[in-house]
Amino acid sequence: MTSATPTADNRFDLVVLDMAGTTVADGGLVEQAFSAAAERLGVQPGSREHERQLTYVRATMGESKISVFRHLFGDEEKAQYANTAFEEAYGDLVDGGRIAPIPGARGAVERLIGEGRTVVLTTGFARTTQDAILAALDWQGLVPLTLCPADAGGRGRPYPDMVLAAFLRTGAVDDVRRIVVAGDTSYDMLSGVRSGAGIVAGVLTGAHDAGQLDRNGATHVLGSVAELPDLIARAEA
Repeated sequence: MTSATPTADNRFDLVVLDMAGTTVADGGLVEQAFSAAAERLGVQPGSREHERQLTYVRATMGESKISVFRHLFGDEEKAQYANTAFEEAYGDLVDGGRIAPIPGARGAVERLIGEGRTVVLTTGFARTTQDAILAALDWQGLVPLTLCPADAGGRGRPYPDMVLAAFLRTGAVDDVRRIVVAGDTSYDMLSGVRSGAGIVAGVLTGAHDAGQLDRNGATHVLGSVAELPDLIARAEA
């Protein structure tokens, strides 16, 4: 029997959203904070090594930042030092008012929640940075659960761990195919695909273009997260 009204077994009741680049516009603060962190380790802005590292940072947007620094610096102590410096620099930029919601993002989240769905916000940043972003936007009470890599065993994207942690912790759906994942990076897409999510939506407000999102498993590519509630409604119809 076909109906335009969603039934319990075809509803997408868990929506896992990335933050920076997807729901939050940060104006390239990741690159600025990375440059500040790398400089503390002796990598001079404008140098060939700085450009090499920055290219890698751009390619791995969405990945857990400590994982990025482990790759770049090898030594665990250096990686931890760089990660701490990055989080401090990013936090200072956030405190300076350098971030804002993606237009329509809060409205989209509130509409999804109003429709009875559970929305979870995820990030590749550390918890302290995630909390600073939420505070700066006055989003602390916006959703029932926020996750960073440390909340899901320490592995960030492209692993599916944060999506699956949202699935387990919320109990919002009984089938991973009823999950929606949305993000702006290739790693967001990979984590969604690997989790088994039924909708893996790429958005064009952040790091990667439509081709990169498609190649890494996006089921849909949207102009922004503001379009997501309508996409879900169409998928359920």
